[in-house]
Amino acid sequence: MQTKTLQIRIPADVPLSSLETYRHNYIQATRGSGRLMLFAGDQKVEHLNADFVGPGIHSDDGDPEHLFRIAAQAQIGVFVAQLGLIAQYGADYSEVPYLVKLNARTYLEQTSQSDPRSLLWHSVEQVVRFRDSSGLAVVGVGYTVYLGSHYEAEMLSQAAQIVHEAHHHGLLTVIWMYPRGQAVKDEKDPGLIAGAAGVAACLGSDFVKVNAPMQNGHASAELLKDAVRAAGKTGVLCAGGASDKIEDFLFRLHEQIHVGGAAGNATGRNIHQKSLAEAVRMCNAICAITVDNATVAEALKIFQTT
Repeated sequence: MQTKTLQIRIPADVPLSSLETYRHNYIQATRGSGRLMLFAGDQKVEHLNADFVGPGIHSDDGDPEHLFRIAAQAQIGVFVAQLGLIAQYGADYSEVPYLVKLNARTYLEQTSQSDPRSLLWHSVEQVVRFRDSSGLAVVGVGYTVYLGSHYEAEMLSQAAQIVHEAHHHGLLTVIWMYPRGQAVKDEKDPGLIAGAAGVAACLGSDFVKVNAPMQNGHASAELLKDAVRAAGKTGVLCAGGASDKIEDFLFRLHEQIHVGGAAGNATGRNIHQKSLAEAVRMCNAICAITVDNATVAEALKIFQTT
């Protein structure tokens, strides 16, 4: 870990009694780099089984334990999943650093039917009790807000309380910030993505996960700069998106960090839809770029090494 040079900025809502816990969690989650490589397993709810079984998806992915095997064997920052799934498998994978996703919804009800609404499954206090009783390395919590939804105010209120309570206990926070609803015409509009990142800063979150902004149907790392600026001290993470060619994905990730200024990434399908061996190598390649400043060529070599 690169802890000697990392200057950790501790938010003022972290009490003295939790300073060391927060510092430890931040170093562990970012592997001492200040950047977060987030391996996403929360899609078991969001995408149901569509992203885990089907053409082009390795048969390993049909078993939820595949996610934990990857997280245990690969270099990651944190593994994200719902508390119940972590409770089922966590005892067998106690070495994994976990971030608990506190809310979730499926894709079944479309925006054309109703604006998205996703509320708490568990409280921060319950997560803290679970952490203390299980002894697992629970380093943070996450929550999704759908800006522009008719239910936006309710979700923002919950998000604000989550950040405050999590910091009180020394936990990191990641807010998934997605403009979505019938009032939103373009979910990936660069100005809207920047605004969403700024809302996460107002919530006091350590990191915010956003979709990569697009303009005229094209994504560019340059478009991220406004979001990073709007987020201030809140680190911006880009969603990994659907499975892509390895080299294309790694190039885009490198550009997002070194051109756009992103503070990491949140990747699910581009990892877990592969066999265990390939998924582990993919994690290691992503982590090399995110944490160790590896080039695309260096990361690609890590993936290709068997």
